[in-house]
Order: sequence, then C-alpha cells, then structure tokens
Amino acid sequence: MPTPKFAIFSGSSHKELAKAVAKELKHDLGKVKLTEFSSGEKYVMLEESVRGQEVFIIQTCRDVWVNEDLMELFLMINAAKLSFASKIHVIIPHFGYARQDKVHSPREPISAKLVGDLLVTAGADHVITFELHADQTQAFFDVPVDNIKLYKLFADYIKKKKLKDITIVSPDEGGAKNAKKLADLVGAPIAILHKSRPAHNEAVTTHVVGDVKGRTCVIFDDMVDTAGSVVAAGRALKENGANKDIYLAATHPIFSGPAKERLDKAGFKEVMVTDTLPVEKEKKFKGLRQISIAPLLAEIIGSVTHQKSVSKLFY
Repeated sequence: MPTPKFAIFSGSSHKELAKAVAKELKHDLGKVKLTEFSSGEKYVMLEESVRGQEVFIIQTCRDVWVNEDLMELFLMINAAKLSFASKIHVIIPHFGYARQDKVHSPREPISAKLVGDLLVTAGADHVITFELHADQTQAFFDVPVDNIKLYKLFADYIKKKKLKDITIVSPDEGGAKNAKKLADLVGAPIAILHKSRPAHNEAVTTHVVGDVKGRTCVIFDDMVDTAGSVVAAGRALKENGANKDIYLAATHPIFSGPAKERLDKAGFKEVMVTDTLPVEKEKKFKGLRQISIAPLLAEIIGSVTHQKSVSKLFY
C-alpha cells in the first residue's frame, strides 16, 4: 500500500502537543500564518499546498480563549477546504462548549450542537476529540466523530505506581460508567459520590456509596474546571475514613478561576491529568503530573491515513 499524503497543521492553542505528535510521526508540521487585524478579526493562510491531501488540524479549546480558538479553527478548516484538501480531519483534544449539551432552563441554546454545526459548515469531514462530557454529543455532528477514551492511559500510569487497596471513585453518578471501566482495568472496586449543584461551578457532596474506609482512593473525572467538585469529593472521602493519600485523575486540566488555589489547599497526594490542554506556568502546583496523549494521537493519525481501526487503540 503506498504511503498516503497528509499534512498536519496546528492552531495557536496547543503548539507543544502538535509538535510532539509530528515528532512521533516523523512528519513536519505544515506552515500556517495565524495573525489578527487591529479590529480583532482573525486571519489565516496555509503557506503550503494541500491539494489532494488529507489534512489534520490540531486545535484545542483553552480556558478564557475558547471563542478565539474556535474561530481560528473554523477559518483553518475553511482554508483547507477551499484549497482542495481531499479530506479534513479536525482534532479537538478538549471540545469547547461540550457541557452545554441540552436545555437546562427555558430559552437556553444547545451550544454544543451549534459548535458542531459550525465545524461541519466550515468544511470538517471528521472530528477526533477526547472524553466528551456526554457521549451522546457525537449525535450533534453530521460527520463521523471519534470520541477517544483514555482509560488505558490512566490505568497504565496507575499500575506503575503500584498502589495498594485502590478504590476508583466517581465524583458523581454521571461518571460512574467511566469509573467502572478504569476500575476494571486496574482490578479495583468503585465508589460513587452523590453531589448537588446549588449554582454554576459549585458542588456539594452529600453521600458516599461504596466502601472507602482505609482505602487508597483515586477520584476519576473527565475534567477539572474550578475544582469545586473534586475538592468536595476529596473532603467527603476523608470524612468517610479513606486513606489520607487521595489521588485525582482527570482528562482535561481546565483549571479556571480558583482551581489552583483550591487544589493547592486540598492536599491531594497527586493530581494526574493529560495534555489535552496546556497548563500555563502560573496554573501549575505541587503534585501535578501531566501525561502526554501525543503517542496515542500519532497512532490515531497513522490509523486514519491507512484506513485502519481507531477504536482498537483505546477500547
């Protein structure tokens, strides 16, 4: 089978990840001009031909830059489409607006669906993302979506630590399914916390379902935003007799607002996250460990270009 021609471009949101992926693939990153007019409008130009090639565009959605990152992404997709790319694969490690996936109160938009529509309108043929907040969000797209799960990545990391008497903890009922899959991979039981949300970015843990007394607990969540939920979870576990060494594992390190301060004070033995999002120096704290998704992402790109299964890499 001949080696397929493909190009990889990076937006401005996570160039470190894009460079690491390109290095794994032994492939150069495509040259792209990304600037901004004085009026605030974005400007994009692909500085090399992509005619007839499969194009992969890597762009994550950062904390306060989510809208700028998405607009830049739409323009990059459209530039590739108008330059006769054969297929455009959009890689969004952290999908912005994913939590706005339904109408919670009257007269709200379904923002995640709108973002999906805009990606397809811009010209995306395929979307690759990691740990959507709700799996059914895949139905918001009119193109194929690979929603990559990272159970194996976390399981391998946890196994290397050789922890004893582990319990995998879901911070809420919605995450129980993911917690069970990780627990099965590391051979551990699970516990589920019941929480309520009195307001946006606030969480109160009220019940612990499962045995955590004397156990080494690993809280597993899809993201840490302001850290209110996971800090409340850690406090509830301690109150219910868990081992003092409590670990936190989460895919997306958003770390917005008071997150750093809360995590600093929470006293987690270790906070393990991936690099679906860059963590700026001012957001880092003692005990933070970032696991790279670059090798996995390189394998995914290789599988896509050679028309091989992607799901076997993470299921």
